[in-house]
Amino acid sequence: MRLTATLFKRMGEWSLKYSNLPERYVNRVSEKVLWKAPRGKPQYLQRKIALGRKLHFSLHRPWSQSFQLRNFIPKAKQPAYVPIEPIKTWSFFRGDRVEVLYGPDKGKQGIVKIIIQERNWVIVDGLNTRSTMELAKKNYPGHCKRSELPLLVTTQIQLVDPFDLKGTPIEWRYTEKGEYVRVSCRTGRIIPMPVSSNETVDYKTPDVYIEQLKDTSEADVKELTFQAELKTFEMDIMDKMGIKEDRVPKEYYWY
Repeated sequence: MRLTATLFKRMGEWSLKYSNLPERYVNRVSEKVLWKAPRGKPQYLQRKIALGRKLHFSLHRPWSQSFQLRNFIPKAKQPAYVPIEPIKTWSFFRGDRVEVLYGPDKGKQGIVKIIIQERNWVIVDGLNTRSTMELAKKNYPGHCKRSELPLLVTTQIQLVDPFDLKGTPIEWRYTEKGEYVRVSCRTGRIIPMPVSSNETVDYKTPDVYIEQLKDTSEADVKELTFQAELKTFEMDIMDKMGIKEDRVPKEYYWY
């Protein structure tokens, strides 16, 4: 079955913000285009035909090789469809203190370090871990590595009220100033947004980012370097060089 790429599920808002990548790039690597109409063709043609598979999101991001092998290689085993519960307002952010309600670490509290909004997952630092043995050989027993597994935000974790450090369900409400905030249902106090929610893979906070050599400076953004005009490229060059067109074009007809 072939469907247009617009029917595919995209990355979540907060997953995309943390990656700090342009949305157009993520959309391009998240689809397998089979055919695309060239520019200038009649508009009644289908603009794009992409591989009609529902994307399987996991811990691997769309621009990684593991994601491409799982979703776009024909011989790869396709995973079973997993229904995702829609969430109206996302309530868990990087830096939030949460309480685990599932697994061997039930009752423990930790800090959210990774958000995978496409699967309603978060990874809590140091909790809900799995042990694996690596580099085991005949003469070497290997070493044990512990890695965190994702937790489902709808049933397996809940936010911690900073007032008494106990888990609580929350609601989104408006303050008198019109701010949309998280409020503890048990104490009625506001749970503030963590500073780490603005963190990306490139910087901790936007104000401490150091400009690199290839970055566009703020002065260059404010400076107007191009003024669009209703001219073709050839007409623009002729005007700048003072060339006047004196040729008479031949008559042509449309059928």
